[in-house]
Amino acid sequence: MKIKIAAMVLGLVIAGALPLATIARARDPAPVSAPPAAQAAAVKKPATKQTRAAPRGREDVDPLAEVPSFSAEAVGWQLVEDAKTGARLGVPEKLTPQVSAARSGTRWSSAQGQIQIETFRFAEAALPALFDEEKKTARRQTTSSSLKPDSFIIMGVQGLKNFVVRADARGSEVRGITVLYDQATEGTMGRVAINVANAFVGFPDPNAAPPPGLRRRVEYSSAIVVGSDGDLIAALRSVDDCQAIAVPPLGHAERIAEDKANGLALIRLYGARNLVPAPLADAGLQSGDVTLIGVADPLAQAGDASVSLPARLGAQGIEPAPKLGFAGAAAVDTRGRVVGMVDLRPQVVAGSGGAAGQAAALVPVETIRAFLQAQHVAPAAATGGSINQSVLRVVCVRK
Repeated sequence: MKIKIAAMVLGLVIAGALPLATIARARDPAPVSAPPAAQAAAVKKPATKQTRAAPRGREDVDPLAEVPSFSAEAVGWQLVEDAKTGARLGVPEKLTPQVSAARSGTRWSSAQGQIQIETFRFAEAALPALFDEEKKTARRQTTSSSLKPDSFIIMGVQGLKNFVVRADARGSEVRGITVLYDQATEGTMGRVAINVANAFVGFPDPNAAPPPGLRRRVEYSSAIVVGSDGDLIAALRSVDDCQAIAVPPLGHAERIAEDKANGLALIRLYGARNLVPAPLADAGLQSGDVTLIGVADPLAQAGDASVSLPARLGAQGIEPAPKLGFAGAAAVDTRGRVVGMVDLRPQVVAGSGGAAGQAAALVPVETIRAFLQAQHVAPAAATGGSINQSVLRVVCVRK
């Protein structure tokens, strides 16, 4: 069943029917913790299961100022890039295992519906008007709220449930999230709901690397053609743990070999004929100017054609680091020969408060040749075609 679902998703991606925002998952999420000041201020009182009257609403109070900690592993905390809205949020997948389509977003819910997390998106909306409308929703009593020029947060009680609504705006577009949970689950969800709202990013930077330790459910990368009948070299990180791999519009591919030490993968595109192999240089470069040939992530570039980027190879790797999607791209010299492959590696940017960036390393052509020889793949002779024809987009769909 999972394979069928992955195939359906992959088909939509290739056909362009699936929005270009994708879903990512954290393999081993670290516990989500508040800053020391927030931890000290966090409420320690035990939750009650009785229905409580909502206190008088507080305006312009930031409900997310205190972010209580919880066990990320216990609730199955995962970072999600919602395909329907393009927003990024944290989801407690163990508490909300059921996923379905909502009116303008995606809904995650518990088996009996006690907990619901739903994203929404409005292409044309005025943030202040939406703020007032959300507060006036039937049976809602607001306990605290805050309206800013580009976002708002509302918390309160809705019947026998507690709710949190957060929205971000950019121009006339608004993306948001609603968390609704039974008061009987407040012992856990009171903490989790705050973290869900706090992790929400309505408009993620499409050029920024995913945070370290997170994997995208649908990941785009590049691959270098080394054989006219469908042999491609790709970055191992980009095609690792894939349930399905595709090279649009040519079809499905399979990873048949890997070199973990050097981050290389050999994938085979079945049924392909007359591809244009990339010319491999006899020796790589230690430093100097190179041109990167790759296919950027759809969020960073429209279309699926390869593009060229100037870069420099130095002691720190490739600078500047290219856009998302360039993992597996070719680095070529002034004669148009491949001197190496780009390997993008996520890293935490120093002095950024834990923000994620990416470093670009070069896998030298000598390593690529040795890997191909070990797999009994002889690089085809150059055909004289454009090097841009020798770099293709690869799509990996994970579970």
